[in-house]
Amino acid sequence: MFDLPDHEILPLSKQHVFWTWSAQAKVNPIAIKKAKGVYFWDVDDKKYLDFNSMTMCVNIGHGNEKVIKAMQEQAGELPYAAPGMTTKVRALASKAVAQITPQGALSKVLFTLGGADANENAIKIARGYTKRHKILTRYRSYHGASAGAMAATGDPRRVAWEPNLMTGVIHFLDPYRYRSTFHRTTPDISEEEFSRDYLNHLEEIILYEGPESIAAVLLETVTGTNGIIIPPNGYMQGVRALCDKYGILMICDEVMSGFGRTGKMFAIEHWNVVPDMITMAKGLTSAYAPLGAVAMKPEIAAAFDEHAFESGLTYTSHPISLAAAIANIEVMKEEKIVEHAFQMGSVLRRMLTDLGEAHPSIGEVRNIGLFGIIELVKDRKTKEPLAPWNSSSPEMSALKKYCTDHGLFVYTHWHTVLIIPPLIITEEELKEGMDILDNALEITDQAIK
Repeated sequence: MFDLPDHEILPLSKQHVFWTWSAQAKVNPIAIKKAKGVYFWDVDDKKYLDFNSMTMCVNIGHGNEKVIKAMQEQAGELPYAAPGMTTKVRALASKAVAQITPQGALSKVLFTLGGADANENAIKIARGYTKRHKILTRYRSYHGASAGAMAATGDPRRVAWEPNLMTGVIHFLDPYRYRSTFHRTTPDISEEEFSRDYLNHLEEIILYEGPESIAAVLLETVTGTNGIIIPPNGYMQGVRALCDKYGILMICDEVMSGFGRTGKMFAIEHWNVVPDMITMAKGLTSAYAPLGAVAMKPEIAAAFDEHAFESGLTYTSHPISLAAAIANIEVMKEEKIVEHAFQMGSVLRRMLTDLGEAHPSIGEVRNIGLFGIIELVKDRKTKEPLAPWNSSSPEMSALKKYCTDHGLFVYTHWHTVLIIPPLIITEEELKEGMDILDNALEITDQAIK
């Protein structure tokens, strides 16, 4: 379709592309040309098993013909409509998203371009609805790279851009059992007591900040890149109760954990909690086209019945993206992809447990559905990470290089390895990747010996 030899892709890209999340002179990307299922191929025809769903987003796998056809047909019928107009695909996509929210209770849907502006719009809506300003988020959160979403982010990606970010964000601690600040001398505390301590911490923050000033608590239902931190029993129910007690909205960021990733359509369903808003992107279209959304309870939307919601972008509700979303949701239902992810979760847990028992450099493994992580340490007793906070290490770099060299595409973050494959992955394909990781972990084992 485009006249450029494969061998020229990388040099031409290096000549003209300004890269995100990168020092420009150090960039050396994989130049890829095609993808199918759980694999992709580079320009030298080397095959990679995609253990990160590209950017944790290709949930239904690469090259799904139904989604591609839906996008092609929409492009032929109506490739664009202004945001103030409506279309058949906009009506159907809004209904499709509303129907899959927990209990179908979040029946109003605002479409956005991606996850960051979904979170920013959720914050705007929360402030407009409550007439309050402050937003509470967690320190190990990541909510996006735009100015408001970055302010909401708790991890060090925020610090690089301060102080020129949105005001009014207060951070609190994550219920991170393996590295709990509150329980270093009481590691055997029950899960219920553990949850209660972190809920008490959150309530204390609420009281210090003044409940009457807090619009929303915004949290990743399952923390993503900062640790796959799975809420302990009672925690999400407790957050819901605190929000109800103080008139605060509960916003669940499901940009990464939504659309089957955890074995439920939305992760919050594991705890039978209905938030006031859910933000989503990534798996909404499985990244076949850019799209995000904010699903909200109708009473929240009704707050804007008589005065305008002053927000929107040129490509809001882009028809081709909406066509991808509808087809993506249909594929998930027809192929029972969410149910498959739930079943594969126990398979991944067994494989991760086996790795943990075999490798002394593994401090802990965690997963919920096909959302998993390996946490690497220098010493299991002290839990000293194999890479320092907000950095890497020679051992982690060597592990990732081994995986890439052997055809496994993984995402490493500080001292962790994330396991986030397409949800269509089979047990055999999962074992293929874990076998490569098994060998790669010999490198980190040697480093601690």
